[in-house]
Amino acid sequence: MNAYWVVLLLAVIVEIAWALSLKWIQTQPGVWSIGTSLLLTGLNMLMLSYAMRGIPVGTAYAVWTGLGAVGITVIGILWFSDPLSASRLAFMALIIVGVVGLKLTAEAA
Repeated sequence: MNAYWVVLLLAVIVEIAWALSLKWIQTQPGVWSIGTSLLLTGLNMLMLSYAMRGIPVGTAYAVWTGLGAVGITVIGILWFSDPLSASRLAFMALIIVGVVGLKLTAEAA
């Protein structure tokens, strides 16, 4: 796995943290929560932009949004009592299969 993929996976983690920061703003609006969200937004965009230097733009964006969505959904289930069902798990699995497929085909290109 090259540096672009490592940065992209780190950007996914920052994306998940950014989504959590939006929840923080809802529950505790203020300078710290809003500032954190803005900082994470900037960091997120820089990391995604860097990753796109070595990964096709469509692949990078799909991996970033897909894994970010799965990650925040899992955290929502674990921390915020969001609903858990077999269909939600199945659709998250489909996203992961798509992300893996995009990575494999990006490496082949």
